Amino acid sequence: MPASAYINRIATAVPEHEVHQFYLRFAASMLAADRRRVFERMADLAGIESRYSCFAPALDPEGPSADLAGTFVRGAFPGTASRMGMFGAAAPVLAQKGVDALQLGDDASRITHLIVTTCTGFYAPGIDLDLMALCGLSNSIQRTMIGFMGCYAAINALKLSRHIIRSDPQARVLMVNIELCTMHLQETNELEKLLSFCLWGDGCAAALVTAEPHGILLEDFHCIVATERRHLMTWSIRDDGFEMYLSGQVPAAISEALQGSKDAILGDRPVEAIDLWAVHPGGRSVLDSVERALKLAPSALAKSREVLRRYGNMSSATFMFVMEEMLKAPSGLLGCGMAFGPGLTAETMLFQTVS
Repeated sequence: MPASAYINRIATAVPEHEVHQFYLRFAASMLAADRRRVFERMADLAGIESRYSCFAPALDPEGPSADLAGTFVRGAFPGTASRMGMFGAAAPVLAQKGVDALQLGDDASRITHLIVTTCTGFYAPGIDLDLMALCGLSNSIQRTMIGFMGCYAAINALKLSRHIIRSDPQARVLMVNIELCTMHLQETNELEKLLSFCLWGDGCAAALVTAEPHGILLEDFHCIVATERRHLMTWSIRDDGFEMYLSGQVPAAISEALQGSKDAILGDRPVEAIDLWAVHPGGRSVLDSVERALKLAPSALAKSREVLRRYGNMSSATFMFVMEEMLKAPSGLLGCGMAFGPGLTAETMLFQTVS
């Protein structure tokens, strides 16, 4: 039989700059007074209290620049090339912080595979090679970049990690999810776009996946793609950065997709058989739609809501922040994880806690 794969450790990291209230005020300043009141009322319902950015905010949210360095000047926000330079400078620092928090020690030299997910920036030689040098990884490590898949990329990375372990039980996979979402702030007076931006934060998660039987057993995976809903969520490269579009119809579309695929997701088990729920907190309304679709108890998504409250949506890193909480659960519990992104895609998995 093929070997089983386990998440042995997860560590998370965020930058030092807490920016949520600053960016709410900055975004509001781009709106007329009547739209500002609507924005503030809707932002208060988001379930987010703090978000973090690699870029220090300016001193005055109504001043000429959004950031202390003066890069995001009103009327002259940076282009995509400048933003990719910012990513190349800041992402390796935050990624190393996440990997260092795993406390690999001498085990770093034993890592055989490195998988990196990101959808917020690219450069080459890339962050995979930077991590190899910064974290003491072997020059012969096998590296894979999973790019531009969005919020569900972490589950795809876990799926790939499981395939690696099943084919080579001696493999030791380091998975890094690094996202700098706040770098893609857009200057706009469109209410929907400003509300969308006020979900996003920067963050990194690092995980060790091996055949050693402790932590979280990766049991099974299932993917749903609602192709007729692909227009509801997009992530596009523009001249002035990457632009996220999130339709207000996304929560209802997710609910419909989950209801139609519940048996496949849960392996024909009843919802009541699932002890733990690790749902990517793409936003409060997304979590509400999952809770309604699966008829979950209000407490079922408490860990996801807490991650959203403390960090916002950090794209592919966010799911692993929730999984870090799952590692603290008692042994022998069955869990279901899911994350959503462009496609419209729902990546799901079943897992078990193992002491």
